[in-house]
Amino acid sequence: MKLTKPTVFTGSAVAIVTPMKNGEVDFDTLGKLIDWHIEQGTDAIVAVGTTGEASTLTDEEHRAVIKYAVERTAGRAPVIAGTGSNDTDYQVSLSRYACEVGADALLLVTPYYNKTTQKGLIKHFFAAADASTKPIILYNVPSRTGLNILPATYKELSKHERIVATKEACGNISQIAETIALCGGDLAIYSGNDDQITPIMSLGGLGVISVLANIMPRETHLITKYALEGNFAESAKLQIELLDLINALFVEVNPIPVKAAMAMLGLCSPEIRLPLCEPETKTVELLRSVLKRHALLKE
Repeated sequence: MKLTKPTVFTGSAVAIVTPMKNGEVDFDTLGKLIDWHIEQGTDAIVAVGTTGEASTLTDEEHRAVIKYAVERTAGRAPVIAGTGSNDTDYQVSLSRYACEVGADALLLVTPYYNKTTQKGLIKHFFAAADASTKPIILYNVPSRTGLNILPATYKELSKHERIVATKEACGNISQIAETIALCGGDLAIYSGNDDQITPIMSLGGLGVISVLANIMPRETHLITKYALEGNFAESAKLQIELLDLINALFVEVNPIPVKAAMAMLGLCSPEIRLPLCEPETKTVELLRSVLKRHALLKE
């Protein structure tokens, strides 16, 4: 299927955590993580998304992380800035800022809590698209927002020249297939669930925006690389090999487990912001066991 709009990236984009230290954003560690991801083959950096704890960053911190990610990446990979909100005016303002400081694309989640209708979704996203100078990737995660983008709505959204793709985390493969059938080359699809990378790419998806990549960036990239090459057997094999780790990273609300796992690996502090809190002891034990199983931690 030939896409009609420019592609932001193909492969694996990391939904990068926002490291914290003593209650503040730890920019030094964020910079080291960005450098490491590029070295490991990560294809794009998604800053201040759900995994980046955007919902508890101040506006000043949110903007600072976007600007820092753009500057640190320095053109080595696309930077996709999370600028979505349940307040349309704020989403527009933050999106304009991200464009001004050089983000390569924007990631816009559906409105949460106040939600809206499907008609309201179109108006909400078109407002940001009209204000943006960069491509937009939508983000559908109804388990968090309570709002699902329906295939027919995607069809209308895909008519806007700057709405080029979506991160699909609805979990419903049949719905995703219907969206692809309706939108064709007008909307690229990225998996928003690490346990569905290969299935979604087998339908024509271009890659993943991944939590797993925070732990295993090279392997996540390889799952997508094999799929893009049409080698779905190898892609599926690696996906299944990592399924225990993927599942472990979601036994509590993301990013609680992934930050705990990263701390075990010496990648960043486990510090998170309330209302998220430290993981249960059984979660820590599970993560330690799975990391050892994959030879990421020594016995």
